[in-house]
Amino acid sequence: MTAPAAALILAAGRSTRFGADKLSASYRGKPLLQWVLDAAHGAGLAPILVVVGPGASRRRGLDWGSAQRVLNRAHEAGLSSSLKVGLNQLAADPTIGRAAVLLADQPLVSPHVITALLSQPPTPDQPITVPVYEGGQRGHPVILERSAWPLAEELSGDRGMAQLFAARPELVRYIEVGGVNPDIDTPDELAGIEQVRRGRYP
Repeated sequence: MTAPAAALILAAGRSTRFGADKLSASYRGKPLLQWVLDAAHGAGLAPILVVVGPGASRRRGLDWGSAQRVLNRAHEAGLSSSLKVGLNQLAADPTIGRAAVLLADQPLVSPHVITALLSQPPTPDQPITVPVYEGGQRGHPVILERSAWPLAEELSGDRGMAQLFAARPELVRYIEVGGVNPDIDTPDELAGIEQVRRGRYP
């Protein structure tokens, strides 16, 4: 039997390129973060853990549902610090065997992609599963088997797991999923997301 899968949503970024709290910015009438929360709920992930920064309490209009929030006090150390905080929190529950790591600034993330990745049987030799989108673009959500969680301690800065993939490629398997799932880093990228989405993503 496959171990239960949790969602780990990384939402403690400083939005420096956006010029404001981008996770509260609206896309199709919902904050960007809400799209990611809804995808995690839609994929049946539990628990759902959201790593936030100090300003998260000012966000309005979010339906957190069953999601739990944990504060990353060292959020200025970059994305890798949020990953460590989240995985350490999840590790306290021995029943959780897998974590789907999602980025809070990817509103096009699909619950169908999450479930497709989780449907792949775990392999001890490759405990990290990465989706490959159109054009060979590698991205999130990344599925981390519990055996891979300690590897997060090797990470630093804002590059997240990309540095791990480069250093330990033998641990990673790539699954083609099609579609697109871009990060939103600037207002222009948010304004142009419909052109990215139209006709190419379910």
